[in-house]
Amino acid sequence: MSLVQRASCAGQPVLVAHNEGLLQVLEVLRSHVSEIIPAVEAARLIARNPNQARSELRLACEQVLREEPWLIKKPFASEDLIDRYLDEVFGLGPLEEMLADETITEIMVNGSNSLYFEREGKLELAPHPFGDDAQVYALIDRIIGPLGRRIDESSPMVNARLSQGHRVNAIIPPLAIDGPVVTIRKFRSHAFSLSEMRELGSFDEAIERFLTWAVLRRCNIAVSGGTGSGKTTLLNALSAVIPFSERIITIEDSAELRFHEHPHVVRLEARPQSAEGVGEVSIRDLVVNSLRMRPDRIVVGECRGAEALDMLQAMSTGHDGSLTTLHANSPQEAVSRLATMVRYGAELPVSVIEAQIATAIDVVVQTTRYPDGSRGICEIAGYVWNEEKSRCLVERYFVRDLVTGKSEWLNFPPWLDDLPYLKIAAHEEVEQWKRTQCFS
Repeated sequence: MSLVQRASCAGQPVLVAHNEGLLQVLEVLRSHVSEIIPAVEAARLIARNPNQARSELRLACEQVLREEPWLIKKPFASEDLIDRYLDEVFGLGPLEEMLADETITEIMVNGSNSLYFEREGKLELAPHPFGDDAQVYALIDRIIGPLGRRIDESSPMVNARLSQGHRVNAIIPPLAIDGPVVTIRKFRSHAFSLSEMRELGSFDEAIERFLTWAVLRRCNIAVSGGTGSGKTTLLNALSAVIPFSERIITIEDSAELRFHEHPHVVRLEARPQSAEGVGEVSIRDLVVNSLRMRPDRIVVGECRGAEALDMLQAMSTGHDGSLTTLHANSPQEAVSRLATMVRYGAELPVSVIEAQIATAIDVVVQTTRYPDGSRGICEIAGYVWNEEKSRCLVERYFVRDLVTGKSEWLNFPPWLDDLPYLKIAAHEEVEQWKRTQCFS
């Protein structure tokens, strides 16, 4: 039984008042179109040739609206009605327009009556939500059906990925009290470069230069930050700096990273267990396997569990230049988070774990979301091991005050002096960069 059928059996609410006119018109349009092209025939045509099916269904809609002009009522134009109908047949209904809009970064369906989206870091209410919960259930079915995934009362949560790469989370009753909830994190078809992020105000030219050097120097970099702070965006931008001569292995829970230009990338994605409780492949499994794949760099989309131990060991044993992200509100908190994650996989003393962190990670970049919705870098630091205290200490390089917006460089990492010998940057260039930051 589909989610739509289950919703009907459960007596889910029907049309919402403010959207009732549009839904009724669409229902009449749907009925008249089915008289011209029966549902069975339409289904066969869609399966055989989707483009032809779309064209024929559009012609059928136009015929109905010519014969029944009373269906066209303000504010609904004929093209709007046809597009909405086709979106429901072929796509994701009211979400199609939002998915096509590159300025929208997040879509939130809070039951049938509430549809929000995020643009430029701020939430906006969409004008046309779903008509009833059955439509939301149909949306979820359409997303997860081709993936062989299942969601029902016994397993009411699911994570999936759209064909465009967008990440989807769905949760339904009884866990979602007010109806089915769908959250879509969108990703640009073209990832931002460091220079594009600089132009958008995420950081200045000095930080762009520093981060470029760090990647070319093969520093192990961790991008830390809260949810929605731009960690993945920055990770993508850093990855774009990796030379084309190197082999990259990416490991993600849900594939989000974009490597359209790099010629040698192997993308791995974790797999959840099946409905029968078997077949799970964790990020940790993939990290361990990637070490046998001759990687020059390992990029882990997000460290969130026991894989942190294997990632740190890889960084410390010949896989320099690896990148990852993690949830933490500061570089210091990142140490605690990593230590906790490592202990998921091995019962090691905290001092041993922190020594590993200090050895493995060269640069930690802290991202944040500012009150105006913009995102940027608020801190750059490194880790050093203090033998006396048996602790991993944070050495702050760059800080930006979140209130005043004032930023300053407090220190420089020692590896900057290696750049001329590695032919990454001339000695004069590095020294000039240092002097500029000292007097800026």
